[in-house]
Formats: sequence, structure tokens, C-alpha cells
Amino acid sequence: MLLLLVILIDNACSEGESSPWREVESGLLIGEFEPRQRLGLDDANAKILVVKIDPEKYSFKLMSASQNGGKKMTVREWCEKNGLVAAFNAGMYQEDGVTSVGYMRNFKHINNSRVNKNNAVLAFNPAVADVPEIDRDCQDFENLKGKYHTFVQSIRMVSCEQQNVWSPQATGWSTLAIGMDKNNKVLIIFSEQQYCVHDLIEILLSLPISLYNAMYLEGGPQASLYLSTKNTTIEKHGVWEGGPDSHSPIQMSRPVPNVIGIVKK
Repeated sequence: MLLLLVILIDNACSEGESSPWREVESGLLIGEFEPRQRLGLDDANAKILVVKIDPEKYSFKLMSASQNGGKKMTVREWCEKNGLVAAFNAGMYQEDGVTSVGYMRNFKHINNSRVNKNNAVLAFNPAVADVPEIDRDCQDFENLKGKYHTFVQSIRMVSCEQQNVWSPQATGWSTLAIGMDKNNKVLIIFSEQQYCVHDLIEILLSLPISLYNAMYLEGGPQASLYLSTKNTTIEKHGVWEGGPDSHSPIQMSRPVPNVIGIVKK
């Protein structure tokens, strides 16, 4: 996996410091991280879940209702019906409930042919190389477009120069994102807490996860993540945007049209 013009910051654990990661399968780790910043929000929901995936041991699959007879399913159902180890939203979708907001292609199937102004693209199923994420400010997307079979476009959160590129805002929501670390592992990031995204990015850059590139996938109650191994099951859903306070959040499993799943190689 390759990213161009990347500045790496080594946030690895120092000698004698315990690892924040727990391996649930070979090449699949989970960690829960306490924000170093205190933003006046409820600490009970402040932890950020990160799933770290070794792409040498797992493959990524894009699955869409537009390839599934228009049928949407919860992330758990997507996993159970397709033998996936994990699944999570493949970006935001339009009012028709099926079409991705950004460019989305899976081999010959095109969910949305329009490349919008957003500057992050997740690319996998390589034809000639292995690059899981494209930053359009650092890489030539048009040149790379013919070298991969699967693309998901969304909003850039952390640039290839490790910069927070999200503007400050007053409103927060639960957030699901995807990124990479300095060792080319894929990071799936889920925050139940309704952080403003700019503030969440600052938190992520301060954590010992070596994040150097990240893309927003979904927010609010639609944000979903499911993972199931022999000994571990995790099911996460976002809380209502602007809804009840964090002491009594409303969470429910919602059918989603497009997911990214992982399977063992």
C-alpha cells in the first residue's frame, strides 16, 4: 500500500509502555482510546474505537444494494449473509437511499459515475498495484483511476501531510472514518461520542495510532460497524444527530445500502 508525499510521525509505544491493541485474530486488532483532550463532553462515551487491519491478511470488498436487487441491510446482516469478518458504511448516500454521494465503482458495476469535489478516494482491488487510499492533492487520480477495480470517494479528514483539513464547527455527531497508519495498516475509526469532526481529528492525531491519512465515511445514526470473530463481537451504531444527551442516547441498527467488508485471504 502506497501513499505519496507522506510525512510520517512515529507515535508508537515507547519502551516499557503497554500496547493499546488487543489482537482478536491474526492481523486484526482492536483498541479503545481515551482522548487526551477534554472537550466538556460526557466521558462515559468518550472512548474512540479503532480496528486495525493488516491488508496482507485480509481482503476488502465493496457491496452495494444497487448490486443486490436494491436491498439494504444492516451491517450485521451484510456480514452474516456474505461471510464477512467485519463490515462498515461505504460512505454517505443520496436521498434515493442507494446511490453514493461520491464516485463509487466496483469492477464493472458503477453505483455513481460522478467524481465530485471531495479530495479523498479509497481504492482497492488493484489491477497492477496496491494503493488503498488516494489523496487527490498529492496523487494523480485520473492516472490511477485505471489501475484499480474498486473506488469509494468521500471527504478528506487528514491530508497526506498529516494536516487536519476539516473546518471548525459548532455541531458534533457520531463519526465513522477510515485511515492508514505509518506501517500501511488500515484503521477503521468509530466515535460514538458526538464530537465536532475538526475536534475529533485533533484527538485522532494525538493518539498513539500513527494516523497519517484519513477519510470520512458516515456520521450520525447511520454510522455503523460490525465485527465478529471466534471470541469477539463488536456492534456499533451512531447516536441521533442533535438528539438526546449522551446520558440517554438513542441507538438502533439501520439498513444501509453500501458497505465495505473484510474477509480473510
